[in-house]
Amino acid sequence: MDFNVKKLASDAGVFFTRAVQFTGEKFGQVEKTELDAHFENLLSRADSTKNWTEKIFRQTEVLLQPNPSARIEEFLYEKLDRTVPSRPNNGELLGHYMQDAAKDFGPGTPYGSTLIKVGDCERRLGGAQREFLQTSAISFLAPLRNFLEGDWRTISKERRILENRRLDLDSSKARLKKAKLAESKAAAVPDFQETRPRNYVLSASASAAAHELRVAQTEFDRQAEVTRLLLEGISSTHVNHLRCLHEFVEAQTAYYKQCYLHMQDLQKELGSSNGDVFPNAFSGNPGLSMASGGSSPQGNATLPQDTASAVETDTLKIEEVQAPATGTRKAKVLYDYDAADTSELSLLADELITVYTVPGMDSDWLVGERGNQKGRVPVTYLELLS
Repeated sequence: MDFNVKKLASDAGVFFTRAVQFTGEKFGQVEKTELDAHFENLLSRADSTKNWTEKIFRQTEVLLQPNPSARIEEFLYEKLDRTVPSRPNNGELLGHYMQDAAKDFGPGTPYGSTLIKVGDCERRLGGAQREFLQTSAISFLAPLRNFLEGDWRTISKERRILENRRLDLDSSKARLKKAKLAESKAAAVPDFQETRPRNYVLSASASAAAHELRVAQTEFDRQAEVTRLLLEGISSTHVNHLRCLHEFVEAQTAYYKQCYLHMQDLQKELGSSNGDVFPNAFSGNPGLSMASGGSSPQGNATLPQDTASAVETDTLKIEEVQAPATGTRKAKVLYDYDAADTSELSLLADELITVYTVPGMDSDWLVGERGNQKGRVPVTYLELLS
């Protein structure tokens, strides 16, 4: 291996000199060139942008791919410039397992036919997730990665060069100051024993130091301008990341909307076949109708209409209704419910009540009892336990 010993020794000397100078600055023993306030603000803004971008990037990776082993695998494939093998995600795997189980149990059985429907929905949900991950990786993660691995590395490199130029400038200032001090002392007490007056030699040394300072100042100013332009480009980075953030939100919105539509279709399919499998009112868990706005279930639970019920307040007196000898069940209240009239029973979330039905009563309603209190309660607010 070809070593340039002189260059190596020179670089080592420069490194040692700068280390000593940097240490002296930290202890306030040597002069330090300060950057203007605007430049310092640009540096602080750039550091903040880098730190938060890195945190957002890492956490978004965790959100999109919670499995750390899978993230490491994707990272290695990316560094090797190879395509990551396509594998089914968890939703797609679940869908496959459900459909295989349906074949084993018999697709004509109630359980098997339901497994087929749910499995198909899970596969579609898995496909929607795959599309969302791909879109987010391209529109959001890639720009953040490009900034961290491209623009920021360039900024960091130029900042290191600027710091070296500043150290060279301060070192030149110190040498010039030292040369002028020696020249002023020699001028006061010249040495006539020398063939050339000492003050003449020191004057030449001061001139060389002044020239070196001018060169160092020019290089520092040039590098400061280059670095300033790169730091001011952080504003464009923010604009670009803002656009990417909007695209990420749009991708999330489309993904969750698609999932909601798939689940809504599945709920309708299961609801249409539920009456054939479970003819009585205690069959299935009550369904919830979610509004497109995505608010809480309490605000979106679809309450039955009283007008269609064969049992109205004017035809049925709740206090006269007697619990049947058999057919009562326990139910857990899912959400708070305020009674609309005296025929209904107010509910508190998580409490347990006894429920039963009476002949001719709307299937969306049950009679609920809590101690001595009794009244109609909506099925959609209950989870039947037994």
